[in-house]
Amino acid sequence: MIYTEPKWKSFAVTTVDPIFTPEQCQKIIEVGRSCPKEIGETGGIQKGKIDPSIRVSNISFIPFKSLVPMYKLLEEVMLRINKNNFGFEKMGITEIAQYTEYSKNEFYDWHIDSFIDHPNEPPVRKISMSCLLSPENEFEGGDLELFSEGAGVKLKQGQAIFFASFIRHRVKPVTKGNRKSLVMWFGGPPFK
Repeated sequence: MIYTEPKWKSFAVTTVDPIFTPEQCQKIIEVGRSCPKEIGETGGIQKGKIDPSIRVSNISFIPFKSLVPMYKLLEEVMLRINKNNFGFEKMGITEIAQYTEYSKNEFYDWHIDSFIDHPNEPPVRKISMSCLLSPENEFEGGDLELFSEGAGVKLKQGQAIFFASFIRHRVKPVTKGNRKSLVMWFGGPPFK
């Protein structure tokens, strides 16, 4: 048997260039702010609870019909990244996007996006995406960290990171300004 390199290269991929222009980011912010605002709940084992020791942020969910071109573009980018890096089967958009704002002292501590308590209920979250909508000079702190402390990702406005939903990650507290982001999850059939 001949050994071949795996199809995937990494479980965290940052887009080289921004996906969205500053004008498109502003449009997403406007739509996100126009949707009903909620207090961010926790995920994982604590899913569905409001716990200010784990998460403090304001969120809203953007209906598909509100930004159809955004959803189409994000699905195209996800499918390309999945094909070149992750290799997950039958991936697609399975949930609406979450618009998130973190103001001073707001954060989301370590968590994963996969629902480990119901792993056999399709579709399974497999890829998470975070796209920075704010200009990076509008806030301080608020670093997205993957895997461990110090493994931060500095995104530019409109740039996104796609990562496996089972990767542990957090958003550190914002120390100044307001960090605005778009979060999405893409799913498929259960892992085999």
